[in-house]
Amino acid sequence: MLSLCPNFSPTAAAAIVVSSCKLDSAASAAALIPQRTRNSLFGCSHMHPTNSSSCSSWMLRQRHTPIVMASGTSLDSQDTSSARGDKRPVHGLSEVVVGVLGGGQLGRMLCQAASQLAIKVIVLDPMENCPASSLSHYHMVGNYDDSATVQEFAKRCGVLTVEIEHVDAATLEKLEQQGVDCQPKASTIRIIQDKYLQKVHFSRHSIPLPKFMQIDDLNSAKQAGVLFNYPLMIKSKRLAYDGRGNAVANSEEELSSAVDALGGYDRGLYVEKWAPFVKELSVIVVRGRDNSVVCYPVVETIHRENICHIVKSPADVSWKIMKLATDVAFRAVSSLEGAGVFAVELFLTADGQILLNEVAPRPHNSGHHTIESCYTSQYEQHLRAVVGLPLGDPSMKAPAAIMYNILGEDEGEPGFLLAHQLIGRALGIPGASVHWYDKPEMRKQRKMGHITIVGPSVGVVKARLRSMLREETVDGETAVLPRVGIIMGSDSDLPVMKDAAKILREFDVPTEVRIVSAHRTPEYMVSYASSAWKRGIQVIIAGAGGAAHLPGMVAALTPLPVIGVPVRASTLDGLDSLLSIVQMPRGVPVATVAINNATNAGLLAVRILGVRDLNLQTRMAQYLEDRRDEVLAKGEKLEEGGWEDYLNSQR
Repeated sequence: MLSLCPNFSPTAAAAIVVSSCKLDSAASAAALIPQRTRNSLFGCSHMHPTNSSSCSSWMLRQRHTPIVMASGTSLDSQDTSSARGDKRPVHGLSEVVVGVLGGGQLGRMLCQAASQLAIKVIVLDPMENCPASSLSHYHMVGNYDDSATVQEFAKRCGVLTVEIEHVDAATLEKLEQQGVDCQPKASTIRIIQDKYLQKVHFSRHSIPLPKFMQIDDLNSAKQAGVLFNYPLMIKSKRLAYDGRGNAVANSEEELSSAVDALGGYDRGLYVEKWAPFVKELSVIVVRGRDNSVVCYPVVETIHRENICHIVKSPADVSWKIMKLATDVAFRAVSSLEGAGVFAVELFLTADGQILLNEVAPRPHNSGHHTIESCYTSQYEQHLRAVVGLPLGDPSMKAPAAIMYNILGEDEGEPGFLLAHQLIGRALGIPGASVHWYDKPEMRKQRKMGHITIVGPSVGVVKARLRSMLREETVDGETAVLPRVGIIMGSDSDLPVMKDAAKILREFDVPTEVRIVSAHRTPEYMVSYASSAWKRGIQVIIAGAGGAAHLPGMVAALTPLPVIGVPVRASTLDGLDSLLSIVQMPRGVPVATVAINNATNAGLLAVRILGVRDLNLQTRMAQYLEDRRDEVLAKGEKLEEGGWEDYLNSQR
């Protein structure tokens, strides 16, 4: 049960964390009201459990107005004790208090993960109402790049970590010398926050990269153009993220304007050879304090105006590319020091190369989806890593996921309205979860939240995303994608194959039925078989008579399970079809059933789908019980009336 507490900050009630599109009514109402209206209606908006008086009093003590700290000053002792509750024992999974430099959306989601483990997270951020403020154990208001402030903040935590790498690395080095536990290490932060030093570091460790060189003046920039050709990617060494600090020069004439756009050579610039990538990939790598390492599945990132817009998990690439990308990411992180989450952004080129783009030493936008799609989210994983708990399982618990960033479409209230309209549509999408960061100010292209959609296949989650964006609907309803494809070489096979369709309809499994001839429409067969899994098909039932080439040809073109149904033809009674299907060469498996028994093909498809679908498993169990009861009823009838009456009743 949730309630509203009257003394808390005005913006926290707007936070939405929705699982399967189910919202607490209070949070739902708050989330769909524009910010200024929310502030007036919900003058207090922290939600807390009401079934524990001790928990309520903890909330009142710990999440009062954040303590503001000016650079180089100390906190008032009375305010400090009320905000920190230093004398209270810690009873979470770890007694280490985690201090986070930065209190943005990443810090917010760290706090959410920490609450599940009862780990205390305190944040340092200059904004009084930063996204993490309302959820943190304690929020110190101050600059995370100010040395005195960071040193004072460090006194309050057992381990110091970051949600943004643009902090004072020299201060972290000083703190480490004083015995403060910083994770990841200050040396890693120093390398990562300067993108040129980052390139130099990874180059020394033989990590594949686009070619690069430092530029200090127009002559060196022109030299880079001669060496690398155009277009050239010009980048700022520091304070570059979300597309900021990047400029493209398409010719020598554009060099000066591109450099000026970045603030001139004095800002510190370098050039990268243009990477002709076909996809941008990312791998989240986690290293524990014991040097254990786990890697999340490779994802594809799609950017809009240089800002991450969509993340697809898993990436639509071959297993070989996934393995190569994971290996590059692992080697890159292995060259750095410290525990925590590292996001490794990569380029995939047309010739199959993997090139490292950059690394972030913290949770990352490309890992947001892990909250819903993986057994252990990147945020929980980061906390486990920095405090020394065993690392969790990074594998996906859903077959497919898409993360969609909610970026500001307009300034101010119009922007809030558009975002809330999108959220409203997301609430009607199966498998969708909404995260609203509760930022008080809306700006164009600002990251305001994200939506993750999980589903049984990549095709399904893509269709759900299109529906959410109003790009694909059927009669006003979300399009239902088929899970099973029933194909046959001729319409003469349909009287047999219809039995599979009937079974699948009985189990409410969406199905498509197509005529696909291996001999008369070979191009269509290749297209159908190779694209089926990307469209969301999970099982293919292929009926064929005579030579029965269709099931085997399709099985050779798709990673999906294929069930062949031998159809009785005018000669050989279907034996030729059966023998053709079962004698596929090694490496091309095709399941089969009895001649003309499409019913069993449908039932086998249901059982295959039921491996990941508890509803279908339960319904299949009920189907078996119903068949048993039918047989028992027939036996009782035979015993009671005798065989003659039984036979007469069947006429």
